[in-house]
Amino acid sequence: MYHAIVFFPLIGAILAGLFGRQLGPRVCEYITTGLLAFSALLSWGAFLDVPGSEHATRVQVATWFTAGDLVVDWAFRIDTLTVVMLVVVTTVSTLVHLYSIGYMEEDPHRPRFFAYLSLFTFAMLMLVTADNLVQMFFGWEGVGLASYLLIGFWYEKPSANAAAMKAFIVNRVGDFGFSLGIFLVFVLFGSVAFDGIFPRVNEVKDATFHFLGYDWNALTLACLLLFMGAMGKSAQFLLHTWLPDAMEGPTPVSALIHAATMVTAGVFMVARLSPLFELAPNALIVVTIVGAITAFFAATVGLVQNDIKRVIAYSTCSQLGYMFVALGVGAYSAGVFHLFTHAFFKALLFLGAGSVIHAMHHEQDMRNMGALRPYIPFTAAMMAVGTLALIGFPFTAGFYSKDAIIEAAYMSTRPGHTLAFLATVIAAFMTSFYSWRLFFLTFEGPARWGHHGAHGHDDHHAAPAVAHSVTAHQADGLPGHHEGVAHDDKGHDVEPASHAAHTKHEDSHHDHAPHTPHESPLVMTIPLAILAVGALFAGLIFKDRFIGDGMDKFWGHALAHGPDNHIMHDIHNAPGWVVASPFVMLVLGFVLAFWMYIRRPELPGRLAAQQPILYRFLLNKWYVDELYDRIFVRPAKDFGKFLWKEGDGRIIDGMGPDGIAARVVDVTRGVIRFQTGYVYHYAFVMLVGVAGLISWYMVTGLPKVGN
Repeated sequence: MYHAIVFFPLIGAILAGLFGRQLGPRVCEYITTGLLAFSALLSWGAFLDVPGSEHATRVQVATWFTAGDLVVDWAFRIDTLTVVMLVVVTTVSTLVHLYSIGYMEEDPHRPRFFAYLSLFTFAMLMLVTADNLVQMFFGWEGVGLASYLLIGFWYEKPSANAAAMKAFIVNRVGDFGFSLGIFLVFVLFGSVAFDGIFPRVNEVKDATFHFLGYDWNALTLACLLLFMGAMGKSAQFLLHTWLPDAMEGPTPVSALIHAATMVTAGVFMVARLSPLFELAPNALIVVTIVGAITAFFAATVGLVQNDIKRVIAYSTCSQLGYMFVALGVGAYSAGVFHLFTHAFFKALLFLGAGSVIHAMHHEQDMRNMGALRPYIPFTAAMMAVGTLALIGFPFTAGFYSKDAIIEAAYMSTRPGHTLAFLATVIAAFMTSFYSWRLFFLTFEGPARWGHHGAHGHDDHHAAPAVAHSVTAHQADGLPGHHEGVAHDDKGHDVEPASHAAHTKHEDSHHDHAPHTPHESPLVMTIPLAILAVGALFAGLIFKDRFIGDGMDKFWGHALAHGPDNHIMHDIHNAPGWVVASPFVMLVLGFVLAFWMYIRRPELPGRLAAQQPILYRFLLNKWYVDELYDRIFVRPAKDFGKFLWKEGDGRIIDGMGPDGIAARVVDVTRGVIRFQTGYVYHYAFVMLVGVAGLISWYMVTGLPKVGN
């Protein structure tokens, strides 16, 4: 069964990728989607069967390689954590495949797109079923490659190519740390297989490793290096910069990669290696602090973003911070529970945003939306469900998992827990605010689009017009420095907001005329409805298994809980004000967003004009990208240019091939001057030669012949 779950997506990828032209787009869509659906059904069967087992089941596939003491098998590790991830990955991937049939209908390269989707799913399944660190690294790099292909799917767009390369390069930074961590684990344990590592963790918990002139606790150093990999893949603060730019890919890619699968790989990895992290408390402090900073940072940036997908992307980044806070304070089951519930409502929000973009003819700027609810009521309802789950409205999926994390952060006694509690509570307020801001700008208020004032973008698209007497910035509540002028992400003045989104179209391949927004087809709305059910009821149905009374039986030995780790039981004793704080925050966020974007839409612009430095700071994402550009990108380019011009051009080529060739040419030019065609010139040269020869023998003497 597990062979089928893992390899069916690979079969679909091979068929669509190699035989797409012969099979045709429609057949490729049906094959890949059907195989994924079957894989998802088998995953749900495993989910209902496996939890509660005392020991992990090992399914051998093949012996990969043997090198001295290093033996690496290709095998599946089946336990509760594995089947939870199988359900998340295959379910979301199936729905994304189904959704993409409608969303990508006009794209001429659908077979390639569906092949990439299935390849990504196979790599992710390899990662979550890994029985050892090398196999996990193989899946880890596989999802990195597939994400590069998917983000840059529309390779004709320079911005898509740049975003794909940025994602690939930034992840390589984290992957370097991950690989070093794997090396150190092998040095410590002599094995990379989990069954050879976990039982021996207590033996090496006090071991030291000499590094950079100091003796470090070896287990702590290994966990920090492994967590560096998680920071890159899960877009934690300082290695997060690739995630927002990755929105250049098609919206289904955003839902698959950035909602439920690739970005949660880091969370899964830390949870899988929880037996190591549990005995490395200093590493867990770093996990907690980084998660708290990420949750707060991403929420602040999400407050001012204008692109509907970027708002949701920063929301994803913030929610990943919540998950790492849970892991850092030892509430591993709460972190994985939030991963599980988050997959439903975040995929719902991304696909709902895709439905909005589809209805608005590939418009992504919320400044050019508004009043869409009467035109796309089903999408609006689904986005409302996703928003309620994201902010943690009572009895929705996010309510149970997010509140458990906040309570765990408060009840923890580990260093950094106070920062984590404050950051997550404040982030809960900001999450509610920017989520309702997105909803109000998109579905409520005045319509900022229309049939009049069409100005095509590259003769492909019509510009939405501001159908309202208030300026675009005032109408949508987006801050600006002066009336009627929009600003790009770098803060430079650009054309009015009614035209600003022309550069934000996802697909510039299709011609369309201005039209009234319309609801998406069934093939796109059915996945929304299924995800909405999960966003509403997944928390209520599964809370007892994941974090409730049945937690110990459900998880078995899949997650580590040390003898001093009682955090999941302590959260039931959290003070009432702590329990109520997330609800208070979501109410305050809703009230503030309603007041600023429905009742007084001119307030945000006025507020930004009063606080231009803070607004610029948030709009430019804390200037992290600019800082990296100044510290790393420009020096690297300058150094590369120096090596190219001076090293390669002047020294290597100048003194090497080009220099030798130039000297040969110079000598040749001198020699050909003697080729004049006059006999007396040749006679003169011969005379000079004879004179030279005679002079040589007179100086050195005649050669001796014989004895």
